[in-house]
Amino acid sequence: MTTWLLKIVVVPLLYFISILPFWLLFGISDVFYVLVYYVIGYRKKVVTQNLQRSFPEKNEKEIKQITRQFYRHFCDTIFETLKVLTISKESFKKHCHFTPKALELIHRFEKQNRAFVGVLGHCGNWEWTSIAHQVYCKVILTGIYHPLSNDVFDKLIFRLRSRFGGNMVTMKDTLREIIAQKKNGIISNLGLISDQTPPPESAYWTTFLHQDTPVFYGTEKIAKKFNYPVIFFSMKKLKRGHYEIDGELLSEHPAELADGVITELHTKLLEQKIREQPFAWLWSHKRWKHKRKIQ
Repeated sequence: MTTWLLKIVVVPLLYFISILPFWLLFGISDVFYVLVYYVIGYRKKVVTQNLQRSFPEKNEKEIKQITRQFYRHFCDTIFETLKVLTISKESFKKHCHFTPKALELIHRFEKQNRAFVGVLGHCGNWEWTSIAHQVYCKVILTGIYHPLSNDVFDKLIFRLRSRFGGNMVTMKDTLREIIAQKKNGIISNLGLISDQTPPPESAYWTTFLHQDTPVFYGTEKIAKKFNYPVIFFSMKKLKRGHYEIDGELLSEHPAELADGVITELHTKLLEQKIREQPFAWLWSHKRWKHKRKIQ
């Protein structure tokens, strides 16, 4: 699809969809679910295989039930994310909030003028987690992201993620950005997603959901280098379009910990949260495509 067609047709259409009320968005999502799950069968083999290997104790009927729930949730997150293009802060607060414990943690470090590293997984609606930080918190959030290959969609997602004042930087520019912020006296929390698939040779390897799994080491490396406290954020889906975000302090002084401790902590917590709401994780991702090299 040519760039001009994306700019003058697709992007305006997405903005139009974004202004629709939630009840209508979820009606469209229901139709989309039928197409994605029953007609197209988008990555159904990947989803089924990931679920079977992650939950060997579940029978075929249970796996199919989680699969259907996942695709319904997956379609909902697409339209919930589009909603961010036009939603007001007041409306967003009616649909997403932090627990008192999570807010206490955030405000505690705000009062101390200390930045922290927030780590999360692809659970619930992860895009809403970063938006929630921008809506509820005074300190800005610097989100670490991978640019999309399509320039038009990359700019659209950039606008969406930074709509309420968020600061987005690419992974390769992260250290440069942190150093510049510290030099200029800017307090900015960092947001990283921990469950993408890293290059196997530079990954931390552990057991995750019964499988040998490579994990990005970046969260721990950044936290230890700058001695930033680490908070694990988890999102619970209450009902369609409504989420609650909790926070768990993993370490206030990560530089004092042995290598691997923080990575193990946030990985195990993520697994725990996935088990609590299995449908809400991004099962369509090819999370286990790499194998550990035998030394």
